[in-house]
Amino acid sequence: MKINQTCMLVGETISLVPYRPHHVLKYHGWMQDKELRELTASEPLSLEEEFEMQKSWATDEDKLTFIILNGTEISESREAEESRMIGDENLLFLFSPDYGEINIMVAEKKFLRSGVASEALTLMMNYASEKLPVVKFSAKITNTNLASMRFFEKNNFVRISESEVFQETTYEMDTRNKTKTSQ
Repeated sequence: MKINQTCMLVGETISLVPYRPHHVLKYHGWMQDKELRELTASEPLSLEEEFEMQKSWATDEDKLTFIILNGTEISESREAEESRMIGDENLLFLFSPDYGEINIMVAEKKFLRSGVASEALTLMMNYASEKLPVVKFSAKITNTNLASMRFFEKNNFVRISESEVFQETTYEMDTRNKTKTSQ
């Protein structure tokens, strides 16, 4: 999405930066991990397809994506920034501009269960609520990804549906009243 192409969101221990071409090689490396693809319901892509995907994410008006970096300093070089990459976070606008489906991937295993996903979630939700008209967030989790289910429940999302066909569970949060939603 063009709106985030010049911004950096800074938290206490991480930063979110736009997904740029110099991130693609490391991201593509992460996505070679079969378990990570299964947990994120992702299909394997060639490196060329990954570069095309990055271009699409940078220009599509219905997708917002950031790379999660360890640390809060501004990197002095692309190489330094690439060395700090630990995951990514996306917000998809599938139904309306005020409803975003959020995806978080912590790809570097040493950062799992360290609090960075919660910090990334808060940064993205605050940004989307302040800069865009987003008031409702959802997350679709593969039914076998119990850690992600617990994560979204811990972060005040409520389970609203489960699809046997797609083998996924949907969680939702409405920020207008900071309470859990139900349908």
